[in-house]
Amino acid sequence: MVNNSAQAAAVELCYENVNGSCIKTSYSPGPRAILYTVLGFGAVLAMFGNLLVIIAILHFKQLHTPTNFLIVSLACADFLVGVTVMPFSTVRSVESCWYFGESYCKFHTCFDTSFCFASLFHLCCISVDRYIAVTDPLTYPTKFTVLVSGICIVLSWFFSITYSFSIFYSGANEEGIEDLVVALTCVGGCQAPLNQNWVLLCFLLFFIPTVAMVFIYGKIFLVAKHQARKIESSASHAQSSSESYKERVAKRERKAAKTLGIAMTAFLVSWLPYIIDAVIDAYMNFITPPYVYEILVWCVYYNSAMNPLIYAFFYPWFRKAIKLIISGKVLRRDSSTINLLSEEADIE
Repeated sequence: MVNNSAQAAAVELCYENVNGSCIKTSYSPGPRAILYTVLGFGAVLAMFGNLLVIIAILHFKQLHTPTNFLIVSLACADFLVGVTVMPFSTVRSVESCWYFGESYCKFHTCFDTSFCFASLFHLCCISVDRYIAVTDPLTYPTKFTVLVSGICIVLSWFFSITYSFSIFYSGANEEGIEDLVVALTCVGGCQAPLNQNWVLLCFLLFFIPTVAMVFIYGKIFLVAKHQARKIESSASHAQSSSESYKERVAKRERKAAKTLGIAMTAFLVSWLPYIIDAVIDAYMNFITPPYVYEILVWCVYYNSAMNPLIYAFFYPWFRKAIKLIISGKVLRRDSSTINLLSEEADIE
């Protein structure tokens, strides 16, 4: 009897004086501080890194291209993950409790899913853009225009937001698993399990664009390899100025395709384990341990912080833009016309 009382007293709840409160899993001060630091750093990096991308491309007129507008929109999705999702998930992951209300729990889940698919659809559009740019660089500006880029952006956001909010606000995700939802529901929790039908649809919406992107980038790198060999074989011959320009354009487009291909690969590496686990979970009665689920979720979240690092590493113009932004030189009247794309930066 005494042991039972001691065990009951040792159980910590999210809300001590509320019936039906979730059980809280506490960390000792050391691991707790480390978790807040690591997870909080990811949120800060996602916010400020993507904000730098947005400011750089929108401020400097030289960067106003169809591809860069897609990158800005992609950065917006990652920035919103850093603002509306990651800070709240940090508290939930460390405290194992949701303290932000049931209403925002639904918004949080919808934002999470919406921004995921927005990123995926943007990357898919970018892969098509890069394919046209690499295979036909001279006529590319007339094929993939700012208008086409804008249509891709609008459709990417429309489909991702419509899909996410229609699932979770209609309750379609809970059909057929009502008993499980009741068992998981407690005060201080924020979970939104998907039934088998919606998990399968989610997987297909992820899998089909992913396969398409892998195929497109495969074609891109085959074309790029062929172009590189052709340039090497003609290097010893005299070339006209138009041929020299064509080579410079081809090199620039191949470099952009390579950088964005790395961004796509990082996205897939971050998301695939989570998507596969979600499918397995739905068909195996949600067997994933909570700590494994948290690790997979944070691999996904951290992807939102990776793209600015990839751009900073591969794009000289982005590094130059960062210096101008941090130094405050962007506040000058003529700063928007500064040349960020020297010939060396283009083909580096």
